[in-house]
Amino acid sequence: MQSKTLGYFFLLFAQIFKNFYVSKSVLSHSNIDQSLNADLLTKDYNYEKKFTFTALSAAGLGLTATGVKLDDMFIGDISTKYRSGKTIVDVKVDTHSNVSTTVTIDEVISGAKASFSFKIPDQNSGKLDVQYANNHVAINSSVGMNTTPLLELAAATVIKELSLGGEVAFDSVSATFTKCNAGIGINKQEFSASLILANKGDTLKASYVHFLNPHKSSAVAAEMVHRLKTSDNSFTIGASHALDPLTTIKGRLSNDGKVAVLSQREWRPKSLVTFSAEFDPKAAAAASRVGLALALHS
Repeated sequence: MQSKTLGYFFLLFAQIFKNFYVSKSVLSHSNIDQSLNADLLTKDYNYEKKFTFTALSAAGLGLTATGVKLDDMFIGDISTKYRSGKTIVDVKVDTHSNVSTTVTIDEVISGAKASFSFKIPDQNSGKLDVQYANNHVAINSSVGMNTTPLLELAAATVIKELSLGGEVAFDSVSATFTKCNAGIGINKQEFSASLILANKGDTLKASYVHFLNPHKSSAVAAEMVHRLKTSDNSFTIGASHALDPLTTIKGRLSNDGKVAVLSQREWRPKSLVTFSAEFDPKAAAAASRVGLALALHS
């Protein structure tokens, strides 16, 4: 029954997809798991010590260094990004001596860009990504460049204030779909709401964000997740408020009773310092989790 319902949803999505004109500006991301409430409830919460430094040159070369202290262990990476015309080359080296490289070409044809990525020493990590967007649709696709490729496809469209999207992943080795998600959402000036069927029809996720003022500097959000096979439910509620143009505070409460707070300050242009903490009232004897993140942009 679940697979049949999901099939009907995709048929409906395809029919609407063919017959309506949509806005390109809303289609910048076709991954339906990305949403405003995800940013409000999860973004920038960090319970470690983290440092990020970014430097850009007029010649198109960018350098980013990231370090994280996990207990007594330090991990990090250094990445360089170089842009020349329509070509971008991104190389990253981490503390485990892994080298990741991505080459992206913009405007291969009008509205399309392609990228090829691989990791050293993993010989089977090669992947080709193609993204296309016009005034009607945004599509992301990827295929593994090996003998047992994983194929992925995601698409999104918008009809006025209504958005529809879907994504699938197919494993050529087992000949099975490893990912099959579909979503529908509505976006208005005062609120945003979405309903997503994920994990091949096993997980139903509903989310809602309400803006408390026209400037969207204050907002509240809620997310409810229901797992159909086990009938388990979980929820998270949160809020965000901008004290001034440079300072933002956030808080959230999850169904397990954990409370998290965050304070972020832009102390210079594009440079942020973020303090996060999480407390479990049910385990008062346990130490709270505290994190500090510093992002420096020159």
